[in-house]
Amino acid sequence: MSSLAIRRLIVWGVSIGLGTVISALFVTLVLPWMGPHNGFAISIQKYGYQYFLWTALPLSLVFVVWLDHFLKTRILPD
Repeated sequence: MSSLAIRRLIVWGVSIGLGTVISALFVTLVLPWMGPHNGFAISIQKYGYQYFLWTALPLSLVFVVWLDHFLKTRILPD
């Protein structure tokens, strides 16, 4: 496996991990203060798995863009 392929796998893995973690923090810590829950934490199960997926996916893609830029993996065309 070439070093470029390994860097691309690292970019995707780190991006998906960061997107998932930040989405989980956002859903459980930030959203309760913005809605009618009066600051009480809500679970990802109550938020909905499909909604959580559609929250985490765009955040993961933002991390892909930035990590692609800094690690020069050329996932996105120049």
